[in-house]
Amino acid sequence: MADTGVKKPVTVRCTFCGTKNRVDLTRAEDRPKCGACGKPMLLDRPVKVEQEDFDTTVLKASVPVLVDFYADWCGPCRMVAPLVDEIAHEHQGRLLVAKVDTDRAPEVAGRYEIRSIPTLILFRDGKEVERMVGFEPSKLRELAARAAA
Repeated sequence: MADTGVKKPVTVRCTFCGTKNRVDLTRAEDRPKCGACGKPMLLDRPVKVEQEDFDTTVLKASVPVLVDFYADWCGPCRMVAPLVDEIAHEHQGRLLVAKVDTDRAPEVAGRYEIRSIPTLILFRDGKEVERMVGFEPSKLRELAARAAA
């Protein structure tokens, strides 16, 4: 990825110790480390976002954020998960991909009127700009490509 000199900070929780870290997404390929435990911040895959982190991680991100609203028991959610993983890897540094478990974050699910899962919402500058419901691989790839451009 070419360095444009423009930082793109996001705040994500370390998957290992739970500490919130502010990282520059343009340096995601450098595998930034958690400030508390020193383990790598894994930004080439979807980051889990809890209810209490949603506003900070998603709405205040300086890059587009694609959020997969899902539940562990949902069959179609399990079908879309590998594609969401691929998108996170392919667009690392340009698009943050997040997952929100609707069972663990009912207030967030209610705020965005999630009625069916999987629902994928693209946020830009703290606002919802596009929404997809269900498993539509080609449309999801197009959405991610447009967002990361």
